[in-house]
Amino acid sequence: MVELTRLGMRFPTPKGEFIALKGVDLTIKKGEFVSLIGHSGCGKSTVLNLVAGLILPTDGGVIVDSREVDGPGPERAVVFQNHSLLPWLTVYQNVELAVKQVAKGKDKAWVKERTAHYLALIQMQHAADKKPDEISGGMKQRVGIARALALQPKVLLMDEPFGALDALTRAHLQDSLMNIQADLGNTIIMITHDVDEAVLLSDKIVMMTNGPSATIGEVLDIQLDRPRNRVELANDAQYQGYRQAVLKFLYEKHVHPQPSTSDKPKAAALKENDGGVKKANITFAADIKRA
Repeated sequence: MVELTRLGMRFPTPKGEFIALKGVDLTIKKGEFVSLIGHSGCGKSTVLNLVAGLILPTDGGVIVDSREVDGPGPERAVVFQNHSLLPWLTVYQNVELAVKQVAKGKDKAWVKERTAHYLALIQMQHAADKKPDEISGGMKQRVGIARALALQPKVLLMDEPFGALDALTRAHLQDSLMNIQADLGNTIIMITHDVDEAVLLSDKIVMMTNGPSATIGEVLDIQLDRPRNRVELANDAQYQGYRQAVLKFLYEKHVHPQPSTSDKPKAAALKENDGGVKKANITFAADIKRA
């Protein structure tokens, strides 16, 4: 469904060219839930914006459903950390606006039915007539998700959609998102800084190295049965193994190895198998300071 090939992004600056992203290769299958995780400044949002077509790459390219991305398109919808709802419209009207974008000559009854369908999907029928300033942050984010889904996108892009929410609201929305994907089968790419969120939701976790010249450090396949129950997984050995693998990467391998002064770096291979998780060897140069 999504293919990134030698993807790179360079920006001109007064001090010369800045390479934000370099050599990103990634293939995402239809219906997969993929999380991008890494330290701030590692290029996660740049990758998401390139897939969305909000910016165009300086190197390589993005293919979505066999077509090269050359700008924004309705087959790719974005949910931002800020809900971005239109404050003068009601909850119903915000979702209806998106439904009308894909109506293609359908009558008013069809628009009404589809709008009601997406409000029901996020359990917001009771607040249909309220405006954004009359509902909570979690509710606003639900509406933002419904509006994105109303475009019937093949790929749903989410930029830390739950980052500003309290823990309980965040948990409820994570569960809702898992249920929605189970119903619709959307391909989802989500940026997150939350390790537990990444493991709980994802089929694949893409771990990014720090910039400049940020790239993919490792890709971890999450082989946990669905549907997933957060309470049952809390003490699951395989879940904990995945969690430890991501934490270890973020703690130890979030920078690029640099050549030592002798140009003969001493390599240290780390290999683990926690809860059935096999991790690739990680090579460190002698002069890298660990976090």
